[in-house]
Parts: sequence; structure tokens; C-alpha cells
Amino acid sequence: MDDAGMSPRQLATLVRVTSKTIDRWVADENLIPHARNRADAAEALKVDEGMLWPQAVRDRVKTGGDLEIVRSYPYRSACPSTVWGELVASTKEELFFAGYTNYFLFIDQPNFVSTLRGKLESGCRVRFLLGDPEGEITRQREAIEDVALSVSTRIRITLENLRKLGNAEGLEARYSAPEDAANHVSLSVFRFGSEALVTPHLARLVGHDSPLLHLRKRDSGGLFDRFTEHAEELWGRATPVTA
Repeated sequence: MDDAGMSPRQLATLVRVTSKTIDRWVADENLIPHARNRADAAEALKVDEGMLWPQAVRDRVKTGGDLEIVRSYPYRSACPSTVWGELVASTKEELFFAGYTNYFLFIDQPNFVSTLRGKLESGCRVRFLLGDPEGEITRQREAIEDVALSVSTRIRITLENLRKLGNAEGLEARYSAPEDAANHVSLSVFRFGSEALVTPHLARLVGHDSPLLHLRKRDSGGLFDRFTEHAEELWGRATPVTA
């Protein structure tokens, strides 16, 4: 018996069976084995996997609009807080936070008010698009979510923190228009110059339980533009926060 517990005859039989299996995979161009099997077969034949199954390799390569997807997360909370911090730190010209409440930024990011103050002092424009804490859609969403930290409370957390910045030049905050509130509450867009984090809100789930896309602009009319233009449209009809 060999080290694997097989007799020479058993080992020879395994080699023949494996060889026939590989021959069958290679002979049928429409038959694409599982990734582990592809890797093993390529190693056995001493060739690159792409030579045997080019379609499988092409399917793994991003094309078109997919090129703008840096990474996707099944939950917003799965995106490391360091990603948010690095995006804020690297943005020089404009930050646009178009979530419905935006409150988690002040919870997850250390000393976020001071960070924003520093960005404003350096000449960076900072915008916050919020839902109206007294709006009908806000009340409806609170009933849907049914959580202790209500939507209106989360908005007011953001407002409280923004008041700490006073009337800093470059800081703007608006409430989305009543006719846009349903569209706003269902999609959060956070823009950091040429990059964005986007969360489409699912059913009854709060923001951190919904998925997130990290996008980086490449071409006009791509995913980045589609989502950020949506946020800009809401901003254009929004009303200034006065208190």
C-alpha cells in the first residue's frame, strides 16, 4: 500500500478514471466543471485554466458597467468603517451624504464632527440630504421598521451634530421634498468625489441590514452616474434645513 492507503492497482485505476474524466471535460466545450475541478485538471495537464475553459475565465472578468463596481456587500454593516473613513479623508472637493437619516456616520466614525469641520476648513463642500423628521413617509417608515431608535430620532441625531458645525462655509443641509420622500427613503447614496457607496433599502430592513455597493466612476452614464444623478435630482427639489 502507498502513503495514501492505496495499492498500486487502485492508484492506477484512479489515474485512468481521472484521465477519462478530464478528457470528457476538455472534449465538450459546453461542459464547464466546478472551479476546484478546473484548477485540478489544469494542474494535472500542466496548462493554464484559460486554455481549457476560456468562457469560465471570461465570466469572472468584469465588463461594461460592472467595471464601476469596486466591491459589493450583502449588508451595509459588512463594509468596514475604515472604508468610509478613507473615502472621507481622500475627498478634497465635495462630500454628499444623501441617506435618509445619515446618523450612523456620527456613530461609526470617530470624532466625525471634527473631521467634517476640517474638511470644510480646507475648502471641501459638504452636503446632507435628509428626510423630514415630521414627514408622513418618516412616520410610515417608523411603523414598518418598528425599532426602538426611530427614523425621526435618527434624523435628529444628525441635525444635532450638524448644529455643532454652526454656519460653516460650504456646509448645506436639506430635507427631501414630500413628493420625493418615498424614493429617498428607499435608496441611500453617499458620494465621495468620484466614488460612491450606495444602499438600496430592502423591505422592512433598516439601513445597516440592506446591501451596499462601492462604486468608482469610469465612464459617463454608468452606474456611478445613474445613482449620483438620482441623488442630485432629489437635492434640486429639496428644501433647506432652517433649524
